Formats: sequence, C-alpha cells, structure tokens
Amino acid sequence: MSVTLIIILILLGVFLFLVEFLLIPGITVAGIGGALLMIGGVILGYHHHGMQVGNLILLGTVVFSILTLYFVLKSRTWNKIMLDSKIDSKVNLLERNESLIKQGDEGVSVTRLNPMGRILINGEYYEAKCLNQFLDEQTPVIVIKISDNKIIVKPKN
Repeated sequence: MSVTLIIILILLGVFLFLVEFLLIPGITVAGIGGALLMIGGVILGYHHHGMQVGNLILLGTVVFSILTLYFVLKSRTWNKIMLDSKIDSKVNLLERNESLIKQGDEGVSVTRLNPMGRILINGEYYEAKCLNQFLDEQTPVIVIKISDNKIIVKPKN
C-alpha cells in the first residue's frame, strides 16, 4: 500500500472531521467517517510500513489535525457558513400603562402574517396576530384587540 493513498485517506478524514465540527451539529456520518478514515490510514501505515513509519504517520496525523483546526478557527473564514445559534432579535413588549397602541390604530404589515408576523404602527415595529386568515406584506391593518401583550389585527377594508 502506497504512502500516497494513506495520506489521501488521512486528508479526507481531516476534511470530513472539519465538516462535522464546523457545519453539521451533533454526531453524524461525516464525523464518524472522518474518524474512521484517519484511524484507518494510521492502521494501514503501521500494517504495511512498519512501526517506525506508522509512528511518524500517527504523529503527523495528530499534528496536522490540530494545526488545521487551529488555523481554520483562527482565520474565521468559516463564519459565513458555520452554524450559528445566537438569536439577537427582540420583540417590543407592551406594558399595561403604555398607550402607544390602542384599539383602532392603523398600520401596515411588514412581513406576512401567517398568522403571526411583524407590523408597523406609529413608527414602531410590533409582533401581531391576524385571526382566521393570512395577510401578505404591505397590507393595511387595523388593531382590533390588545390582550396579554398580544396585538390582534385584521385587514383594513
């Protein structure tokens, strides 16, 4: 077995392991496959080339894996496609004594109300619900009810 084939197996294993670590959450086929390819490449190195070359392949695999992971994380090139679990949006809360919105106010839907969505009333964005139907974007709406921090609207006709 040639050393080139062993190196290709290890490189493919490192690539699959990086895909698992950076892109796919949990333990999936990519991570298991990457680990098996790296371990298989090291075992083939020991089996076909002896103890000394096997030790060098093992050391090279460990060092290459750590350096690759370090430089990939340091370069931040994966941030655009990496899984991100932060939610940084917020919803305006209506307090009982706040009189910015009241029944009968008019506004426009910013997103599709399916049945929940965002609306724009008096220059502020709010989360709203439309009963018994869906509304498309840019549909004029009227507030029909405000209860428990929920704005209920209907289309303006």
